[in-house]
Order: sequence, then C-alpha cells, then structure tokens
Amino acid sequence: MKKNNLFSPIDDPVFSRLQHAYGPIPYNMTNDYMFRAVLQSNNKALRGLICSLLHLEETQLHSVEITNPIILGKSIKDKEIRLDINIRLNNSSILNLEMQVANRLNWPNRSLLYLGRSFDNLNRGNDYADIKPAIHIGFLNYTPFPEYPEFYASYKMMNVKNHHIYSSHFVLNVVDLSRIDLATDEDRQYQVDAWARLFKATHWEEVRKMAKQNEYLQEASKSIFLYNTDEQIRKMCLDRVEYHEDLRRHQWFIEKQERIIAEKDSIIAEKDNRLADLLTQIQELTAENERLKANS
Repeated sequence: MKKNNLFSPIDDPVFSRLQHAYGPIPYNMTNDYMFRAVLQSNNKALRGLICSLLHLEETQLHSVEITNPIILGKSIKDKEIRLDINIRLNNSSILNLEMQVANRLNWPNRSLLYLGRSFDNLNRGNDYADIKPAIHIGFLNYTPFPEYPEFYASYKMMNVKNHHIYSSHFVLNVVDLSRIDLATDEDRQYQVDAWARLFKATHWEEVRKMAKQNEYLQEASKSIFLYNTDEQIRKMCLDRVEYHEDLRRHQWFIEKQERIIAEKDSIIAEKDNRLADLLTQIQELTAENERLKANS
C-alpha cells in the first residue's frame, strides 16, 4: 500500500479519547501479546499492515483469515506459547507474522522452522502444484546479522552461482525495528517505516502522530489505546514482559557461566603452556648436564 497524503481522521469517539492521552504507553506493539491482540481483533489494521509489507493495494486482498486465533484476555498457562499469527491470504498463500524482540541467538533456525511448517500445507492426496506459497515475516528489535544491517530484508532460495531464484513460494522477510534509520525510499513509499515507528512508540503523542498518516494506522492506534485500558489484556502483557525478563536473566546467567568457563580454560591453557615450557627447560638442562658429564 503506497504512501498517501496525510490522513484526516473521522469523528470517532475512541480516536477522540486518544487525543487526550499523554505520557508513556504501558504496552506498545513490541509486546508480543499486544501485537497479537491488536492485529487479531482489528482486521482493517491487519489488512493495512499486510498491504504495506507485501506492497499490495487494498483491492488485491480479497480475504484475510487468521487460522490460529486465541481467546484474548484468557490466562496463558504455558509461558512459552507462540503468539505468532498464521494468516491465509486470498485462500491462496500462507503468511506468518511474529514479533520477537528478545535476541535468543537462534533467529535463523527458528524462522526457517516456522516457515517450513507454513510451507508444509499440502493435504493428503493433492498434487505438489497445490502447495500454497508461504511467507514468514519477523519483527525483531535487534539486528540478526550485524555485519549486514538492513531495515526490511527479504530472503529467498537462490542459486549461489548465477543468482537465479529457485522459488518465490518460500520467502522469509525481516523487519529490524532497531534500524528504522536504514529504511529505503521503497520502504517509506509503502510506509513500512511508519508501521515500525507505531510498533515502537513509547508515548501517546507519538501514536497520535502516526494515527494521522492513514486510516489503517489509525485503526491500529485505536486498538493499542483500547487494549491499554483493558485490565485483563494489560495483565497478559505484563505476564509476557516478566516471561521475557526471565529469559533475559537466564540468557545472562548462561553467558556469565560461559565467560567463567572460558576464563578458567584460558588460565588452565596458560598454566599448561608454562608447564610445557618448564619441562622443555628441564629436558634441555638435563641433556646439557649429561653432555658435560660425558665430556669430563
């Protein structure tokens, strides 16, 4: 969906309430539960985001169906639950959206696994030609490949010699929310950067600014506002914050233990080298002593 002129919001009671919201946002869309709640409940916002990411016009989306809905506000017993969104587009392709702001150092394998699961959509008895194209789009708040920073990257299977695309039915895209500064003219044309800024907005003043860009960003902004006033949704978002903090602490502990082990290994290696040097010196002295005895 290409960038439009500044959108003039309609007279909407929720939008009017949003105009009087100031200060920090309790939970923005980098919280994976808020991400899921907003996009699952607001089909118009979801359609707008998809059009932006896939460079489509609204008229090209005939149907957008979430195939793994959850009951919003219901307590989550399994803290490791996946909150990614599986979508069937026009009943002809599979799209998976995931918010992943915690760097678990496993993104390449994780994303390929999810994409592979989406691509494995052939029903028994059907022909391979009936396999639906699969696209996985991850929103990360870190750079997965620091040596190749990019705001919105797209990966496909390709011949490494002649760069021929093997298939356009197996696609993995990554939006790096930490590098909006690298957005290209094309990213800005389709307002991918605008969605990223809305996701990362930390104050209501930022949300209001983004809501004026177009009707789809306004819909998402209204849902962010509404769910931040819903006590049960806020509780679910807090649970996710605590879960990811536990993961970070666990990762920090593992990294600390690895550093301690590495330091011990280094000390042991250094002592081994010194011992080897001493043994060499002893052997040389012994040999010299034997030579002197032989010559005396």
